[in-house]
Amino acid sequence: MQNVDLICVGKLNASYFAAGVAEYQKRLGGFCNFRILELPEVTIADKNASDKQIAKALEKEGEAILHAVRKGAYLVALCVEGKQISSEELADLLAQRAGSGAGDVAFAIGSSHGLDERVKRAAQARISLGRITLPHQLARLVLTEQLYRACTINAGMKYHK
Repeated sequence: MQNVDLICVGKLNASYFAAGVAEYQKRLGGFCNFRILELPEVTIADKNASDKQIAKALEKEGEAILHAVRKGAYLVALCVEGKQISSEELADLLAQRAGSGAGDVAFAIGSSHGLDERVKRAAQARISLGRITLPHQLARLVLTEQLYRACTINAGMKYHK
């Protein structure tokens, strides 16, 4: 069974996000070995942090993300400058990886400040959930739902309309 990891910086603070993610995580268990790795967000004490302070925090978070990626996994960075893809294209990505013999896939969602450039450069793909700005907690829920949708598409199920 394919390993699919969701590597996230920060915790889900709202119960409604946590409940939604938990539901899709449970559903994904029938299609893949799905796990969520929550990494700590680097605290920036200054509310008016400089670009340099933010970059330093992102660098630390990026190191943790890259360390968490399974060896040989196909890394997908979720970032605003990524390519917008359809549910069917996400399903194709998972199917291609599963059929390649090196099926592990890791999706990385950064903190509220985004993703470190090193993570983006290390990623084999960059995708965007759209041109709108989503809080990283909502992005996690949307991505887990889309991963479930992609799996149902690949299984020929009727969930996807």
